Amino acid sequence: RALLAVSLNLMALLFSTTAFITTHWCEGTQRVPKPSCGKEKKTNCLNYSGNETANETNQNVVHYSWETGDDRFLFRYFHTGIWYSCEENINAAGEKCRSFIDLAPASEKGQVLSALPRTPCAPASLTVPMPLLLFTLQQAFSIVSGSKISLQGVLWLSVVSEVLYIMLLVVGFSLMCLELFHSSSVIDGLKLNAFAAVFTVLSGLLGMVAHMMYTQVFQVTVSLGPEDWRPHSWDYGWSFCLAWGSFTCCMAASVTTLNSYTKTVIEFR
Repeated sequence: RALLAVSLNLMALLFSTTAFITTHWCEGTQRVPKPSCGKEKKTNCLNYSGNETANETNQNVVHYSWETGDDRFLFRYFHTGIWYSCEENINAAGEKCRSFIDLAPASEKGQVLSALPRTPCAPASLTVPMPLLLFTLQQAFSIVSGSKISLQGVLWLSVVSEVLYIMLLVVGFSLMCLELFHSSSVIDGLKLNAFAAVFTVLSGLLGMVAHMMYTQVFQVTVSLGPEDWRPHSWDYGWSFCLAWGSFTCCMAASVTTLNSYTKTVIEFR
């Protein structure tokens, strides 16, 4: 049981660290206008009147394009994490990234709370209970004073919670390793076991709150963020799955540790 708890805690630590530093919490497409065709760009662009030379030399000419509706737009791929949001570069190879913290808007309280229940672009796969998410975010908002709510502040609170989550996982993992390899007596082992369980449970609670706060900040940013960034469609990515997988492993490790503690106490008595 002790070895299983250590293994689960290590998996939780690896998953949470990977999710924290990667940028695939949410991913999808953004609808952007097609650029004009030029000498270097011949595809996925608007060719006005089929005469590129005239377009480049005479700026007073009225340009026409036969493309209508969605044909005038490109759907570029994007992915977002806690730190950065990266999108496909339609004018060159590769991606361009910008800070997600800078994308989070500072909005009036009414606007933010009205955007919370469900955004038009929210994915159908959203399964986390909304009342619990609303309560969590409203509690975070109560920390911010004044008539304006800073989503950046809530996002930073989520970042701090993620860091504390990882740190408490490290503490719990260290205590479990001490109990497994260096415990000299039953009493010392029980003490280490109890503290490891407490730290692991606390880390799991912090991780759950941090994940839900980030999810809500992202959904509000989808509705109230910069127009050139707002997604056309999106869903959760593999970093999001890793984050909640880490939470699951963390809680499983804490339950296993408490089970081992209870069994040892019963046998000792």
